[in-house]
Amino acid sequence: MIVNCLNVTPGDPLNSWQKAGLNLVSHLQGGRDVVLAFDLTGSVNFNDEGITRSRQIIEDSLQSGDKVYVVPFASDVNPLNASNNPFLTPLEFTGKSENISRIFALLPKTSSTLQNTDIHKAEAFIYKGLAQRNQCRFAENEAIKPQSIVWITDAPLLTPKGILSNVWPETPKNSPFRQVDSPESRDRSKWIEALPLKKRSQTITTNDNKSYELSIVDIEPTVQEFCTPAPGGKQICSVNSYLFNQLWLPILLLGLGITGVGFLFCYWLSLQRPWKLSIEYVKDDDQDKEKFMLKNQRKIYLGGEANTKIDCPGSESRGYLERKGNQLYLVPNQQGMVYYNNKVIIKPVKIESLKRFMLNCPDAQERDFEIVVKVTN
Repeated sequence: MIVNCLNVTPGDPLNSWQKAGLNLVSHLQGGRDVVLAFDLTGSVNFNDEGITRSRQIIEDSLQSGDKVYVVPFASDVNPLNASNNPFLTPLEFTGKSENISRIFALLPKTSSTLQNTDIHKAEAFIYKGLAQRNQCRFAENEAIKPQSIVWITDAPLLTPKGILSNVWPETPKNSPFRQVDSPESRDRSKWIEALPLKKRSQTITTNDNKSYELSIVDIEPTVQEFCTPAPGGKQICSVNSYLFNQLWLPILLLGLGITGVGFLFCYWLSLQRPWKLSIEYVKDDDQDKEKFMLKNQRKIYLGGEANTKIDCPGSESRGYLERKGNQLYLVPNQQGMVYYNNKVIIKPVKIESLKRFMLNCPDAQERDFEIVVKVTN
């Protein structure tokens, strides 16, 4: 992991197509960052309904490839093991039952000894921590991920900086997040403004008729962009080159796929289109030109008694012209003779030039009966 990515700060706004590109990158490899954030104070009283709903989220919402982080909090983040950074030890969810058991084993229990939830401190830690995860992937040219936080707390979320007692009385008196202009408050506020957050909540009533919220805050896949002026009137940015490195091959393959599908569709359309055959009898000026429509896998006979036929001397068919796809074949019969390119045809042959070709069906006295065929497809 690149160390500099851990020192990330909110960056420049992204434009719409950069956001779309990052969203596409995140879906190419799949997987998300999912934080299970638990308020450990006794006021939450994580009851059976909360356990049931949490189980629903873990069993039904998590997907294979998700990275799961369990982040307990009270007046401090991870108060029972303060030296451990929960973001450094994710659990890779593979969808197996042992994964679910391991996640449940990590879920903390509320404690009556823990009081005064510093919700702003927990928010600042989690939002910045998730931004660091994606920023490290961005710095290492890896695919970034969409992210979600499952909040189980009775504290209000996403409130303005400088939280007051009438908004949330449990914030510790010495917390810097009580001050509007403290560095901690400003940093939290910047991350809330920088990250594309979307919150959904479900109120849960405890056994003693108190309530808390199970809230989901989703974060669209994003990174922090820093564009810097460079000599020569240029500007150095990172997101565009990252998107190119991530997407050039998928876009190329997509383009080839679309081209291939387009080619197949055009080919299919060409097979559905009937050909127009114009027939001209060279030495019989009194006989009118004939026109036929020839569909794929259909035949036009040379003489004989068939309904669709080109006139030839004699009562027997000399053979037939058959369309196979976008090719035309001349198939002779044994009992008659037909010439193509001045050669007698004794086995099926492909017509080389569809625009104009000549057939010859000599009569019993071996007098030429030449036919000019023109194909419009």
